[in-house]
Amino acid sequence: MKSKMNIKSILIMAIISLASMLFINISLAANTGTINVDVANLRREANAESTILEQITLNQEVEILGEEGDWYQVTYNQITGYVSKELVTVNSNPEPTEENNQVNENSTQDNNQVETNTTEQNTTVENTATEGNAQNTENTEEITLGEYKISEDTRLKLIPSINATDVIELKADETVTVTEIMNGWACVETQTTKGWLRKDKLKKDEPVEENQEEVQEEQEQQPAENTPIKTQYINSSTVNVRQEANTSSTIVTTASLNTEVQVYSEEGGWSRVRVNNVEGYIATSLLSDSRQETSRSQSTSRKTSSTKSTKKTTTSQSKTQNTTSETTSVPASSNGSAIVATAKKYLGYKYVYGGSSPSTGFDCSGFTSYVFKQHGITLNRTSAGQYSNGVAVSRSNLQPGDLVMFGKSSITHVAIYIGGGQIIHASTPSTGVRIDSLSTGYYNNNYYGARRVL
Repeated sequence: MKSKMNIKSILIMAIISLASMLFINISLAANTGTINVDVANLRREANAESTILEQITLNQEVEILGEEGDWYQVTYNQITGYVSKELVTVNSNPEPTEENNQVNENSTQDNNQVETNTTEQNTTVENTATEGNAQNTENTEEITLGEYKISEDTRLKLIPSINATDVIELKADETVTVTEIMNGWACVETQTTKGWLRKDKLKKDEPVEENQEEVQEEQEQQPAENTPIKTQYINSSTVNVRQEANTSSTIVTTASLNTEVQVYSEEGGWSRVRVNNVEGYIATSLLSDSRQETSRSQSTSRKTSSTKSTKKTTTSQSKTQNTTSETTSVPASSNGSAIVATAKKYLGYKYVYGGSSPSTGFDCSGFTSYVFKQHGITLNRTSAGQYSNGVAVSRSNLQPGDLVMFGKSSITHVAIYIGGGQIIHASTPSTGVRIDSLSTGYYNNNYYGARRVL
């Protein structure tokens, strides 16, 4: 009898031990969880003010070691810390043994229901307060890789999180380049640094079309009065049309004998005119109400009968206005080398459509305008408009500092001649400001003409 009792006792003890071991294994089996927001902070202690040890991104798995209030103690990348329960979706427990299946079923269902309800109720709070997803990205303008402008003053972040370290403050309308997109964040580069910001802080930078620039320039050149007061004609072989009513002003174009001009006003010995679709000023004495006779006999007769009068008038005009006609011979300028030296300072600067300064970059006409402006010379803004500046120069007579234009049927590009058969120009977005040969390839085949403005 004792033997039977001992055997029975041993069996009971063995069953109890086995059950205990199973229970211990189940209870100690570590749970895992998945991060359910863009970025979750792993903190040293179970509070929102504690030091951030690591940042865990969306869908990363963590090992849950325990609970402390509203926080889970977890391990991630061999770092142990605390994450707000609202940021973690607990994964299913390991499958229980058959003996404990009934015991744990109700508890598991209750826990899952509580977890689900908690997650659903707090998702909005977390997205709007805890991790900085305050902006609703559904209405955010679609952002792709490329150049954008900053819509308002904002801070560039080291990583894509509102709690991340600030890198630099960006000002509204500053240009940046988007290199990467992640959820509601964009990785951008400036001229000096790189970092992350919210996509809704960006706006598209719409470039001004070339034809819009030309329209604007043409509108600016239109005289205040829409109707000319009279039509007159150039009465000298070659006359300079100047930007302002004085002999020191920039020459915007030239006009030859008997060219028709529209006169809009007269004041102080100068006439404001429009000639060859360009507005400017011509000395009134160089205009006549009718075309000049050009036959040799008539010219000789007129010269014989009015030599004294003409000499007297010409002398008077030279002394008072210094506006006598100028010949078509165009000497080389000693300032050309200075123009070339200035242009070479910007070798390697980037090409930006519509750009006209070193801080933004240059397009072709923006580059030439900027370089000449450093020497007190104002050019028209577009490449076609600059063909109206200065006087024409033959290709065989090019000198350093001359403007060189390119295009087939119309002008589409402009450069500065630097001598030795070479030009410097804002070429393309991939090459920027560079030097090329005038005698090969595109520049040889599409040579249009040249102007000397110095």
